[in-house]
Amino acid sequence: MSKRMIYLDNNATTPCDPRVVEAMLPYFYENPGNAASRSHPFGWVAEEAVDYAREQVAQLIHVDPKEVIFTSGATEGDNLAIKGVYEMYKRKGNHIITVRTEHKAVLDTCDHLEKMGAEITYLDVQNDGRINLADLEAAIKPTTILVSVMWANNETGVIQPMTEIGEICNRKGVLFFSDATQAVGKIPVDPKATGVHLMAFTAHKMYGPKGVGALYVSRKNPRVKVTAQIDGGGHERGMRSGTLNVPGIVGFGKAAELARLEMAQDAERLSKLRDRLQEGLMALEETVVNGNEAYRMPHVANISFKHVEGEGLMMTFNQTIALSSGSACTSASLEPSYVLVAMGLGDDLAHSSLRLSLGRFSTPEDVEEAITLISNGVNHMRELSPIWEMYKEGVDLSKIEWSEH
Repeated sequence: MSKRMIYLDNNATTPCDPRVVEAMLPYFYENPGNAASRSHPFGWVAEEAVDYAREQVAQLIHVDPKEVIFTSGATEGDNLAIKGVYEMYKRKGNHIITVRTEHKAVLDTCDHLEKMGAEITYLDVQNDGRINLADLEAAIKPTTILVSVMWANNETGVIQPMTEIGEICNRKGVLFFSDATQAVGKIPVDPKATGVHLMAFTAHKMYGPKGVGALYVSRKNPRVKVTAQIDGGGHERGMRSGTLNVPGIVGFGKAAELARLEMAQDAERLSKLRDRLQEGLMALEETVVNGNEAYRMPHVANISFKHVEGEGLMMTFNQTIALSSGSACTSASLEPSYVLVAMGLGDDLAHSSLRLSLGRFSTPEDVEEAITLISNGVNHMRELSPIWEMYKEGVDLSKIEWSEH
């Protein structure tokens, strides 16, 4: 057994690439300038570093550097985009369309706006986790100002039909925002070609530092404006005030450059590892893959093990493998994953799911060891389970009426 803990929670955060750390280090001490200090060389060096990083980030997603607004992360980006569009365009309308399986940063922002007078439509998803395009089209009305759909889901890795959504929004004259946190840096993402007008993403999901992200805001066809949510000093084209996190931004730029150069081979290697991991675990009986397998991120598998409680299962190997059941951002609660419930899974299957997300530093040895440890854990939990015993004896569990006492 390896003493090193196996890290399979790259959807929660990725380790910072050593090459990113190396690029950041000089900006903590040798080049300590504030990028807004225009009166001396320290400030100029910092400003130059930020400009270069902005170009690196813009190149990754094929946009103009002027369209990249630096933020503290994707949660702030989601808030700035959704609240900023709502305030800027509320004379046109107050209706926003989003999806039940969005990240909490989007859902909670929409919930906040609902209290402020916005009308929010929450689209259901199909059993494979993707939206029905006809439902989206039917939901758009004259007062609709924004459609918010995440590019790839954080729990299942399912990728939405982004180009088709973009076409519908374009035809209806509605702005299209995407939380692309899980997609940028892992698969090709081109908001302009896809018809996305605003897009939030973050460095720490692509081997960069935590605490820095970006919001892409289209400057032409259409020119989109958002109302600032943080005031004071007018940094970032007036959309996001605050002293820029220069070391973080430099690291974000380097991470974006590495992703652009290495994404294709990373994805190819990781999809093979993911398929091996999935195949190894699917050898267990009564095991289900959640989400559309054709349209999902190359490094993610969400698997339910029937008649096993996910949190309990994790206790069997939590000293050796880091992963999550349900959603990492809300894993403090023992509610079943709202994403899986929205996909039509019963509480039992939703509770028995594990999210396995590989990354740049995952090895074939990690995968083989994870298959062994998780399989042993599932078999151990099932041996202790009276429900599993009943299932093995052929009892139809759906027909049983459980007493309240």
